[in-house]
Amino acid sequence: MFLKIVKMQSLGLAVSKEEPEAQPEQQDVACGLENLPVSSWPPEVEPAPFQYTPDHVLGPGADIDPTEITFPGCTCLQTPCVPGTCSCLRHEENYDSHSCLRDVGSEGKYAQPVFECNALCQCSDRCKNRVVQRGLQFHLQVFKTDKKGWGLRTLEFIPKGSFVCEYAGEVLGFREVQRRIQSQTVHDSNYIIAIREHIHNGQVMETFVDPTHIGNIGRYLNHSCEPNLWMIPVRIHSMVPKLALFAAKDILPQAELSYDYSGRFLNQMDSDDGERLEHGKLRKPCYCGARSCAAFLPYDSTLYGPLNPNIIHSGDTVALPHCIR
Repeated sequence: MFLKIVKMQSLGLAVSKEEPEAQPEQQDVACGLENLPVSSWPPEVEPAPFQYTPDHVLGPGADIDPTEITFPGCTCLQTPCVPGTCSCLRHEENYDSHSCLRDVGSEGKYAQPVFECNALCQCSDRCKNRVVQRGLQFHLQVFKTDKKGWGLRTLEFIPKGSFVCEYAGEVLGFREVQRRIQSQTVHDSNYIIAIREHIHNGQVMETFVDPTHIGNIGRYLNHSCEPNLWMIPVRIHSMVPKLALFAAKDILPQAELSYDYSGRFLNQMDSDDGERLEHGKLRKPCYCGARSCAAFLPYDSTLYGPLNPNIIHSGDTVALPHCIR
């Protein structure tokens, strides 16, 4: 809702009664598919069109439809969902009484797995173990930056630990990821993200998401070497995780939202030449402006190599991970 304040000018007792100029209608980047509209700035320039989806969609090469409900529900009908009685809470409560993530991944610590209650659970829709599935709770805006293209910022205060948005798009198979990555030029924006979760038996589960053509507002999040968001894989209905972004600290209105594309652990040089990759392509410079800036955007050389047989993809049949680090 936009409030237009009209300044009235008077000469003596006469008041102008001219019709106020009409306020231009704001574009909703989310196309009405989110809880809240997402505006863009400046209004005279629009982001490039893409197909909006608030959730993951099945893409080429993926083995499982991420929208299918594959997890059983809990039986917490008379009692609240708490560890020890709720099958969805394996270790401890995920969220506090303010719906904020309890452990926002402190420095040097890997993220713990998060399982939310799902559509098959007998608990109430008001269960405090349902946060990411409720969607956007803060007003966000896509805006044009000076050097980084389009970015995403908040229009209101976001407390530390709050869920901000998902990074949603096409869930891809490894071969399709390789094909798309290797067809890119240095001038193309790369939206593909690879999430690797280390399971208790030493195996690694991988999930690949690409919001380039089909995605949500998470595609506008820029990288920062000192980010204010922290990405956590959250599972609700499916083994394919939702890539949920939580506030790593209190975030003030108008602040740009960002996360570390490497997960804060892998932003390292991949060759002796800091600017050039072993595949003949140049690294893209980082413009985050942080004091600890690594100068270049993170780069994942494994996406150019052969398929690793020890890697489990999100669509493969696998027991639920007991310890994801």
